[in-house]
Amino acid sequence: MKKYALLFFLLCTKIAFSQEDAWVYFNAKSNAETYYGSPLQMLSQRALDRRTNQHIALDFKDIPINPTYINQIKGSLGITVKAKSKWLNALHIRGSQANINALKQLSFVDKIDFANKSLNLSGKTAKLFKAKRPSKIKKAKVEFAYGTSENQIKMLNGDALHQQNFTGSGKVIAIMDAGFPGVNTTQPFQRLRDNNQILGGYDFVSRSPDFYTLDSHGTSVLSCIAGYQEDKLVGTAPDASFYLFITEDDNSENPIEESLWVEAAEKADSLGVDIIQTSLGYFEYDNPNYSHTYSDMNGTTAIISKGAEIAFSRGMIVVAAAGNEGGTSEPHIGGPADAQSVIAVGAVASNETKANFSSIGPSFDGRIKPDVMAQGVSAFLSDQNGNIITGNGTSFSSPITAGMIACLWQALPDRTNEEIRQLVLQSADKHIEPDNLYGYGIPDFSLALANGLLMEDSPTDYFVAYPNPTINTVSISFPENFNNGKVVLYSVIGKKVLEQNISKQLESFSLESLSNGVYFYKISSDTFSKTGKIIKN
Repeated sequence: MKKYALLFFLLCTKIAFSQEDAWVYFNAKSNAETYYGSPLQMLSQRALDRRTNQHIALDFKDIPINPTYINQIKGSLGITVKAKSKWLNALHIRGSQANINALKQLSFVDKIDFANKSLNLSGKTAKLFKAKRPSKIKKAKVEFAYGTSENQIKMLNGDALHQQNFTGSGKVIAIMDAGFPGVNTTQPFQRLRDNNQILGGYDFVSRSPDFYTLDSHGTSVLSCIAGYQEDKLVGTAPDASFYLFITEDDNSENPIEESLWVEAAEKADSLGVDIIQTSLGYFEYDNPNYSHTYSDMNGTTAIISKGAEIAFSRGMIVVAAAGNEGGTSEPHIGGPADAQSVIAVGAVASNETKANFSSIGPSFDGRIKPDVMAQGVSAFLSDQNGNIITGNGTSFSSPITAGMIACLWQALPDRTNEEIRQLVLQSADKHIEPDNLYGYGIPDFSLALANGLLMEDSPTDYFVAYPNPTINTVSISFPENFNNGKVVLYSVIGKKVLEQNISKQLESFSLESLSNGVYFYKISSDTFSKTGKIIKN
């Protein structure tokens, strides 16, 4: 009987794995100029404002995939389209090896990458890692009854920001996870619901608008940021707003989940999200041929890591759990924690010692990972029934940190995502001597805020362009040792529209030839450089 059972298992396994996963990449897009001229077809106004504030121009990655390409792939013999990415200009597909290879004959196909790398000629233990401008400092003082969550907030000096009324208000966070049951009904999320802080969500796995379902891991993650039950639980950014996206299929381990994550990140970008929080990590898959190796953890190989890096280039901050593999034979971080710009968060206990399970660095190419640490041992959180419980894992140290980053960015709204990221790393207690166990250490968000305000209060080395907005003429205030240089203006799609030499004798330039709108400028000399934006009314 056992022999027949084994034979049946092997037969089923062979049939299941006869279908291959792959990404088909396209070599072009269509109607780019139309989209550049009408960017609201691609991105919300909030997303465009985030780009403008950080001087990020629209580019080829923002253009949607040509729908004709999608339809032709869908109509191809034996091919199922599982996900799509405009950033990568690619589709995640499933079919037989022969049917997938047949797509190479299509003129618009650039290349095909199989998830099984041995099929390319040229993951995951998705381990829901279970585990001086004083006028900007508001005088209103918030005193939260943190209760049992006090230590995980005060370890990061987060209470200092809360007391200055920096509680995440105005910042939007997208959480990518496995499900959010109970968020729409239980008491710890009542404050979120009453204040309409849940802006929406989507289940990318089931292609369903119902996201208050499936695995409760996302519920617990959200509670670390925004849960609120006085004297029991207070999240690190209780006044932030949220989109809740399901990208993790808890029933299987397949690289499709990386592609769904990227698809959700693109949606987050279009909605104007500021921070992506993800406690998902990818390394091993059900089909071992699809699994990553440590050599893939270089920040540029895994699909999810590529997507996370592009998300950062759009002006968002990605915060990811480092992983819970520290005590295994492969203790290193997985994707997307390996991406260069991702803030990968490891776990410490309440006494600030590293948790044995917390994954370590470096990335395969030798970069420091994790980036920072926060409490992930006996972290206080809510389950789907509204019970306040404790949990272990970088799954919880990551959102605890993400919420504090939202508070910091609220306090420093003019800082770019890279500047906020650097402020967090530079505030950490091991910043001078980082290592691959603790990264840069435990951040001090009060110090990060102080350093950020000092950055803003050091104008002596910079040019100032004024008035802004302007009607026709822009004047320049120069640093003391400036003699001459030039100013270059770009449109929001990155096209150079004006270039002019400037000096202390010629300290203004005209925008009369330009239409009304937003422009990016770069003013530079041999020793100085400044970028910014000018609005012509």
